[in-house]
Parts: sequence; C-alpha cells; structure tokens
Amino acid sequence: RSSAGPSSPGHSGAEALSSPAAACRHEESSASENQLFDIIISGGGMVGTAMACSLGLDPNLAGKKILLLEAGHKKEMDGVPETYSTRVSSISPGSATLLSGLGAWDHIANMRCKPYNKMQVWDACSDALITFDKDNLQDEMAYIVENDVIVAALTKQLQTLSDHVKVQYRTKVVKYTWPRPYHVSESIPWVQVTLANGKTLQTKLLIGADGPNSMVRREAGIPTVKWNYDQSAVVAVLHLSEPTVNNVAWQRFLQTGPIAMLPLSDTESSLVWSTSHQHAEELLQLNEESFVDAINSAFWSNENHSEMVETAGSLFRTTLSVLMPDSGSARQLPPSVAGIGPKSRVMFPLGMGHATEYIRHRVAIIGDAAHRVHPLAGQGANLGFGDVAYLTKVLSQAAFNGKDLGKSMQHLLEFETERQRHNLPMMAAIDLMKRLYSTNAAPMVLLRTFGLQATNALPPLKEQIMAYASK
Repeated sequence: RSSAGPSSPGHSGAEALSSPAAACRHEESSASENQLFDIIISGGGMVGTAMACSLGLDPNLAGKKILLLEAGHKKEMDGVPETYSTRVSSISPGSATLLSGLGAWDHIANMRCKPYNKMQVWDACSDALITFDKDNLQDEMAYIVENDVIVAALTKQLQTLSDHVKVQYRTKVVKYTWPRPYHVSESIPWVQVTLANGKTLQTKLLIGADGPNSMVRREAGIPTVKWNYDQSAVVAVLHLSEPTVNNVAWQRFLQTGPIAMLPLSDTESSLVWSTSHQHAEELLQLNEESFVDAINSAFWSNENHSEMVETAGSLFRTTLSVLMPDSGSARQLPPSVAGIGPKSRVMFPLGMGHATEYIRHRVAIIGDAAHRVHPLAGQGANLGFGDVAYLTKVLSQAAFNGKDLGKSMQHLLEFETERQRHNLPMMAAIDLMKRLYSTNAAPMVLLRTFGLQATNALPPLKEQIMAYASK
C-alpha cells in the first residue's frame, strides 16, 4: 500500500529461502487427505505468513497442528535483488516490533529497508501543509520495505517452525464446507477445505488471509461494505537526480488524487500516484522522459493555486503564528526525479471495503480479507499486522484455558471487537481525507487549507495522530 505503499489486490505468493530439496521435503510433510488441523490459514502473503509464524512461536499453541495454504509458488531469495520491487509497504514501529518478535526483522534489516524520520503533506491548490516528525529527527516514523522482502523474511522464519507449522504452496482451494454451530448430530463438526487436487482437509479454525477478494469471506457469507474509488494507483521505482539523505516521505494532494514519493535508498524512491483510471492509463503509455516530467510537475507545479485561497490561507497562517509563535514547520521541497527503474510502471484499481463481521463459527478473517483501504495513509499492511498480533493473543489465551479454538466464540468476539474498534476510525479517517481532497471547489479547498494549517500548528494533536498511526 500509501499510502506509502499500496496494499495488494490479492494475496501474494509466499517466498522462501530454502533449497529445492528442502522445499520438496517441506511439501511432502504436509497434510494427507482428511487430516484434522487445529488451525488452517488460507493465504500466504505478508499477513498470512506472519499469522503462521506468530501462531507457531506462541508457547501456549505449541501442541497445535497448524497449516498454511498458499496458491502461489515458493520463491527463493538467496540475496537481495539488484532492482527494487514496485510493491512496497510503510511499516509502522508497532508492526516492526511484531516482525522483530517473530524473528523476521533481522532478516529484513539484512536485506533492505529504509527508515524515514519525517513526512510532509501539502495541497496542490494552496500553500497549506503539514509535517510529521519525531523529536530532533532521532526516531524513525516508519520504514519503507518491499513486500517481497517481508514475505521472504517471514518465510525464512517459518522454515524453522516446520515441526508443527506445515506449509503447502501451489495449493488452490476450490470449496469450503461449513459445520452448523450448536448442531450436536452434525456429521461434519469441522470446516472442510477441498483442494483443486481433490484432497479434503479439516480444521477446527479457518483463518482467511486471502486478500480483498477473499473466498473465505465470500463463502462464509460475511457481509461486506465496499465501493470502488474510480481511481487507480500507478507505482514505479524512481531514480533521483542526485544522492540525498532521503529520509522524508512526501505526499501531495492533486486534484485527481494524492501522489507520494517514499524513500528506498539515497538514490531511489518509490512512487505511488493515485489518479483517475484514464490518467493512469495515459501515464503508463508515456515514454520515460515524459513520465519523469509529469512526476516532477505533479510535485513542483503551482498552476492550480487560487489567489483567493492563498490570501485567506496567508491571513489564517499569520493569525496562528501570532497565537502560537513556536508552532508550525518550514516547507521543504522534494528531490527531483531523473529516471525510473526498468519495467517498473504498474497500475491497479483502488477501493474501500470492510467486512461487517471478522468472525463466524470456526472462521476468522484478517488483513485485506477483513478491510481494504486507500493507500494514501500507508496503513494497509499495518492494520493486517495488528490483526495478527491480537488474534494470536486471544487464541493463546483460549488454548491456555483449554478451549476449543474455533467453537468457543468468546475469544473470537474479543478479537473482532478490539480490532474493529481500532480499524474503523482509521478507515473512516482515510476515506474522509480521500473525499475531502477529491474536489477543487473553493469552499472545500478553504476548509482543508484551514484544517491542515490548524493541525500543523498544534503539536499535541499531531503527536496523537502519529501515536495512533504508529501502532
């Protein structure tokens, strides 16, 4: 996602760091037909693989049989690829702590990740801006990490848990058969998972981590509120004009949608440009020079400024500086772009979605299967990792208390309540921001100009926003 980095339209194939022979042994040790598992996780992208690691490392779940199913193949990442991937995520300090606890963060740090210490957000229709940073720029706000690197690091850790966390790659699910709750005479007390190869597996608890088009969610009959944004995101790897410290995440709200430049290294950044479908198609068709010109213009041009808005904004900013002389922050200019990585331009549609329930009898959904957000706030992956942490916590407690992990609903309801309490306000704020910046009508431009400037002048409010986003 992003959103900093955008969230993936479907769950990605898990990547591993083992030899082909080890991979074969790993798959051969997987489930036989009708084998009963305590937990099956469907979907081996970032969130699903993190879920498998988290459950596998929990001491209260040490005796449980856990299986991860992933439709994609297992790739090797013996070293760091020469080129950066276009799909990146902004990893919050809270998510980094989770990944560190899973033993994956050291692998990520040894491959590559780029911390940033400051974020500047500004409006293309006015001079209004807001900056977020830590005291004296000493602490990282977040980290930009390629999705492939996160999955590879998690998969490497998963290999160490192969005694009781099994994995099957290139495994497509074709059907789920659900037990009826509280039906004593039910002939199938567990969730049955039918695979494309004809095998049937059974599980006491099914966890759906299979992306925004989740088959688990759909077949479980969980209602979803969703809509498309009539926007697509264009992502690319950017080569900067000259080396720089590059520790700032830049985002500018254009009339067609937000454009973000996220640091990857001292010489490269990641582009996430949300715009209309037609404009996105046009951007993909431009030659490299024209595409680079379009990016630099999007970040630097003031052609959409309104004299009336600028005058009103200037007066408001002056008033704020009198009332709060030590508030506010200086404007910085983003680095200019000189080129793009080979074959790095990709586009995908954007939308919003939220499952009204995260759980059913013997089912829980996490990550993009439960909630899909616009990439403008970079929170897609972090919301999913938050699900992983809390679901592990309640399942661990249930196992400690000797409960049936999928039948006893009290712990699953606690997971749903806690995560919806966190996710819904974040999703509402992201959606409101997207809508507020989707118009150039003068009253709305004035409203957001005053809002940005007022928020920027109130350090305690900014700190609250950062604290909420860093979880």
